[in-house]
Amino acid sequence: MGRLDRSGWDVIKGRRPWGALTLVLLTGVAMMRNGVDEPSGPPQPAAAVAPQAGQVVAAPTPSAGLRPLEYAPASRVRIESLNVDAPVIDVGLDADGWISAPPPQDPNLTGWYQNGISPGQRGTSVIVGHVDNKAGPAVFYGLGALKPGRRVEVTRYDGRVAVFQVYGVEVFSKNDFPGVRVYGDTGHPELRVITCGGGYSRAGGYDGNVVVFARLVDTR
Repeated sequence: MGRLDRSGWDVIKGRRPWGALTLVLLTGVAMMRNGVDEPSGPPQPAAAVAPQAGQVVAAPTPSAGLRPLEYAPASRVRIESLNVDAPVIDVGLDADGWISAPPPQDPNLTGWYQNGISPGQRGTSVIVGHVDNKAGPAVFYGLGALKPGRRVEVTRYDGRVAVFQVYGVEVFSKNDFPGVRVYGDTGHPELRVITCGGGYSRAGGYDGNVVVFARLVDTR
């Protein structure tokens, strides 16, 4: 795969890595275990126990003239309804073959897997971030409260902004994670925003992942 840099990135066409990386990505996100042992914990989607009945509506229909963007790395993610405005760093795989999470010391930091689909490109792009760390809530603490219809904006290093509309927010057990459903190519430019969720224990950390499903509806 091509090596990314900020002066010029390789355009890598036709990449569909999620089949091989489904368990890798899930494990990496699920290993964010610096949670704060609070009585209530972070907000969870409506169906934390039965994710198939979660907050899901029909995916938005993009305008006829909307075209997918070319490949470019992500630089910033904004979710206005959650007051999220955070830088995005490239993350790869660690020594154990797991996708790396952003450093937990910086609570306002997110990660995009640099060998995956870029936001706005056809396919499913993925951005991950911590729900909390030892000091308290982190960038995606409120992700489980996000409602369908809200927007997620991702700024890219080519200066373009990919605007996604949320159509689903669910929580899945890390032991029964529907990788094909989450990461599969729908034929549209899609975004998944993922953090830890579900139940929490000091011994085992979070037992699931909150996943936001969103589709590209605008670019600028």
